[in-house]
Amino acid sequence: MHEYTSTARVWGLTCPGFPEEVSRARRWTRDILRGSPLAEDAELIVSELSANAILHTASGEACGSFHLALAVSPQVVALSVTDAGGTSTAPKAGHPDRDAVHGRGLGMVSALAHRVVVHETLGGHTVTAELFTGGAVGGRS
Repeated sequence: MHEYTSTARVWGLTCPGFPEEVSRARRWTRDILRGSPLAEDAELIVSELSANAILHTASGEACGSFHLALAVSPQVVALSVTDAGGTSTAPKAGHPDRDAVHGRGLGMVSALAHRVVVHETLGGHTVTAELFTGGAVGGRS
């Protein structure tokens, strides 16, 4: 393989920080991964990460936004959501009380994904969830 080529395909989408954009992020993910056995898990992960960005960071404030990246290779599907910051704490899986309304999303993402990594960015955080394919992944051309 040539040093400047890769078998990975990468897509990106920036969404305004409105709650209805979570469904747009899900559709976008579903369309890219159509035919993949990982599509449903990926869609759920994107939904949770996008909702977290809107609910818990400046992404959900006036003029806020979040960015989605989706990378697909024969080995892995990597889903990343970058928020707009506004909080000093990094996202982490919590252990909420049974009656708590929030706090389960990142734990669910961690249960679905093979690996979850949180990176600090200039303005906020990027959460990347990786799903190992175990073979080829379907996707649009």
